[in-house]
Amino acid sequence: MTRRQGSGFHLTRRTFVATGAAALAMPAVLTSARAQQKFVAKIAHTEAIGSPLTNAFEAWTKTLNEKSEGRIEAQHFPAGQLGKLGELLEGSRIGTIQVTTAGPDSEEAIAPEIAAFGGAPGFIYKDEAHVDAVLQGPLGEEASQIARAKTGVEFVAYGETGFRHVLSKSPVTDLATLKGLKIRVPELRIWVDFWKLLDANPTPLPYTEQYSALSTGIIDGLDSDLYSIIGFKWHEQAKNLTMTYHWFLPKAVRVNAAWLDSMPADLQELVRTSAKEHFAEQRQINRANTQKALEELKGLGVQVNTLSDEQRAEWAKLTEPLFADFGSKSPETQAMIDKIRALG
Repeated sequence: MTRRQGSGFHLTRRTFVATGAAALAMPAVLTSARAQQKFVAKIAHTEAIGSPLTNAFEAWTKTLNEKSEGRIEAQHFPAGQLGKLGELLEGSRIGTIQVTTAGPDSEEAIAPEIAAFGGAPGFIYKDEAHVDAVLQGPLGEEASQIARAKTGVEFVAYGETGFRHVLSKSPVTDLATLKGLKIRVPELRIWVDFWKLLDANPTPLPYTEQYSALSTGIIDGLDSDLYSIIGFKWHEQAKNLTMTYHWFLPKAVRVNAAWLDSMPADLQELVRTSAKEHFAEQRQINRANTQKALEELKGLGVQVNTLSDEQRAEWAKLTEPLFADFGSKSPETQAMIDKIRALG
């Protein structure tokens, strides 16, 4: 109790001890409240439902929710449910969504020196071992640091959709049959230039519009990994697949850096570590099941052609000038292209 004396107040020893104990307890209360703060993670992308990449995001979502004991509320929105790729990329930069995925080539306008990591400008990756040497080593970490500084996202891991091939309404067996083909390309100049050098007719379109564009004749074909062809049912509109292996597409798992930095250290570690684990497994699954996906497409009535090594070399030679053109964006861009090619 307090004793009134004159105009002031005097604390009894009991009150003083109680007050002091309460004060000492306040940091613990604040720490507990902070520990229970919830961090919402909207994970949104345009990958097909049922693909190895989408399955990996689904598993990662579950891990974030369970291992954070509810401190992270992860929500998964695949197949363009929250918007087109360009909208999701911008959302990940400004933080309206927390996680998406895309090839590093999507940063061509902002950070051209890391665009080459996404397969630009074609034939830059020799094989899967080359991809791993680049992205799972120091260069992959360097790309993430550049992305953080220039775009506001961190590449916490790299998944993949694998090599891309040409799906078309009429067979593409050589350069003559490719000539004039209206082929959908990402809305990136480097891919317009790539197909122009091969004498095709590149048509930039959003990723999610490819089915309707095939059905209406806006495009005659597209290039894609096998899993997306199945997942988005593009094979219903185009029955000819040419195995070209012209572009390997890694998928950077892009996390908004400000959101990541706002979390306690243990949750930041959980996001980074669990992402690397899940997408390492995704890469293994993706590669192990490629032949199975190809056989599934054959069973769906798709006719399969394969470019010979000599034909692929001819395609690569015709598009070789793009490396110098792309590298001319900056000395850093050319240096990065040289580093990537040196590892192959």
